[in-house]
Amino acid sequence: MVQSLWDRSKAAQIQPGLDELVYRSNLLGSDRRVCNWGGGNTSMKTIEKDFRGRDVEVMWVKGSGSDLATMKAAHFTGLRLEDIRPLIEREEMSDEEMVAYLAHCMIDAKHPRASIETLLHAFLPFPHVDHTHPDAIISICCADNGVEIAKEIFGSRFVWVPYVRPGFTLSKMIAEAVAQNPQADLVLMEKHGLVTWGENAEACYEKTIAMIQEAESYIEARVKEETLFGGQKYETLPSEERKRIVAQVMPAIRGAVGENSRMLLSYDDEADVLQFVNSKDAPVLSQIGAACPDHLVHTKMKPLYVEWDLESGDASGLKEALLAGIASFKQAYSEYFARNHQEGDRMFEASPRVILIPGIGMINTGKSAAQAKISGALYHRAIAVMRGASALGKFVSLGESESFQVEYWPLELYKLTLAPPEAEFSRKVAFVTGGAGGIGSETCRRLTAEGAHVVVADLNVEGAQRVAQEINEQAGECRAIAVKLDVTKEEEVIGAFEQAALTYGGVDIVVNNAGLATSSPFEDTSLQEWNLNMNVLGTGYFLVAREAFKLMKAQGLGGNMVFVGSKNSVYAGKNAAAYSSAKALEIHLARCIAAEGGAIGIRVNSVLPDAVLQGSAIWSSNWRQERAEAYGIEPDQLEEYYRNRTTLLTNVYPKDIAEGIAFFASSRSEKTTGCMLTIDGGVPAAFSR
Repeated sequence: MVQSLWDRSKAAQIQPGLDELVYRSNLLGSDRRVCNWGGGNTSMKTIEKDFRGRDVEVMWVKGSGSDLATMKAAHFTGLRLEDIRPLIEREEMSDEEMVAYLAHCMIDAKHPRASIETLLHAFLPFPHVDHTHPDAIISICCADNGVEIAKEIFGSRFVWVPYVRPGFTLSKMIAEAVAQNPQADLVLMEKHGLVTWGENAEACYEKTIAMIQEAESYIEARVKEETLFGGQKYETLPSEERKRIVAQVMPAIRGAVGENSRMLLSYDDEADVLQFVNSKDAPVLSQIGAACPDHLVHTKMKPLYVEWDLESGDASGLKEALLAGIASFKQAYSEYFARNHQEGDRMFEASPRVILIPGIGMINTGKSAAQAKISGALYHRAIAVMRGASALGKFVSLGESESFQVEYWPLELYKLTLAPPEAEFSRKVAFVTGGAGGIGSETCRRLTAEGAHVVVADLNVEGAQRVAQEINEQAGECRAIAVKLDVTKEEEVIGAFEQAALTYGGVDIVVNNAGLATSSPFEDTSLQEWNLNMNVLGTGYFLVAREAFKLMKAQGLGGNMVFVGSKNSVYAGKNAAAYSSAKALEIHLARCIAAEGGAIGIRVNSVLPDAVLQGSAIWSSNWRQERAEAYGIEPDQLEEYYRNRTTLLTNVYPKDIAEGIAFFASSRSEKTTGCMLTIDGGVPAAFSR
């Protein structure tokens, strides 16, 4: 049950005015049962000083493209009400006219574009107005007998408005209906949502919550779990089996949905999702349509529901069913677009955003992990609405034409333009071994700075977690995960790539960087030391590259591998036979994989650094002492020694290596594979020849 979150002691400390609206909006948005991600809008009317010092009546309303849960004062737009109110006398007004007109009403041109539903707030004569999309209310608004149900719950306290796409017409309809029903406490918008109001911020918020609670109580008294969605048809597979199957099919899904533009995936097996996908009615209910216009841009009109041989638990059989289903969905979506498009419309990617699988759960797609999760979060809301509407009567939704008009509505599409432009590594996933070290962590930061999602893999899992946390704090939620990985253990390497597939759907860039170094005169080199270097730098690189190759091939999207070799890959380092031999192995392995991978678009290149002391776990070990002894100097003299032996008289830092890795992983080197790039300041002994 939705509860009031209003804290009077906290509210009392808020400065009167816009900050009250921010507080109220954040409370509404914090509970997704009340308001969808990115949806809903709030307003308040105040007296402000204009640029000439005059008192003017101003309405503050949510700016387009913001989210109630997180928006701040800067995300609201102030508009002069005396300029807006006369619009209600008009008979009609196009969307384009409305947007242009409202731009002239703003008290500050730097404010964001006003909400699509600004006129709804302006035409209602109340100081505070909330428009939300509560699950319980939309359940009523999406039930075939919704008006009758509303009468039973609210009596004569509500106004029912038939579905009209947001804009001038709907705003005028609501204002006139409320004026004709002065006893009304709320407006129910068919297939859309709820409008409430109040004399102050607290009263408005509390009325919104109270109306939702009345609807929830009525619905919950009528829900019968055993027969919900027609009752259960399938059993949920055990958790470990579900994840095993999903990890196997995710790369194939990612390739199928990302044929024209790469997508990231997310997997969801929460209880409400499993209850729905396992039900008898899910194949039919899921295809009726979106539960709310706000969902369409993120979920499309319908999800893909996949029937498969659940009892066999055969991942290959599910993969075949998924690929066939995605192909069929794309064809159907293209036909839907052809039937409904207007001149100038450009079709989005035709792939599904929501994929429902009995026994398994839900897989979502998006241009980022965060966007994939948003499509999933909105489908949770759709399930809640279908649950309520089915308990009350029959679930109904927007028709095809109505859905298309929302999905391709210019005012809705404008919100998408507010997102930052896509960067070099947007929509790509990088898997970095040794990700907690100096070169590895800098590489993770460098790639995420240009849009990548990263899997920070390291034996030092605490260090990997710190790097991932730092990235998520700076770049945004879901941009990085940490994975514990000993590259010499085959099962851990396989498991790490399975985790990458479960989290993001697959991998596009692999940086083979995990390492160590030892130093001994050749005659003192033990078999143990030799095997240690070969295991980590040879076998470890092989295992990581092999599993990456399999995954990239399954995706069918090509890919990039970058091996972090060493100056010693091409130069016989003194007292470092084991290390130098293993480093030589790495770059030849890279060339072998490049020769095989080219036909399927997998590029493999190597960077060869030297003496990267900063932030390196290797140089914090015995290696520093051993290398100093090899050169007959003290350990604290190493940095100067290495600088002086370069032709550029410079030291090499982790960021320099990360830059080289980013180059090889980027489109700037799209026609280069099997190549070595030396980043050592210029050590003549290591010049390629």
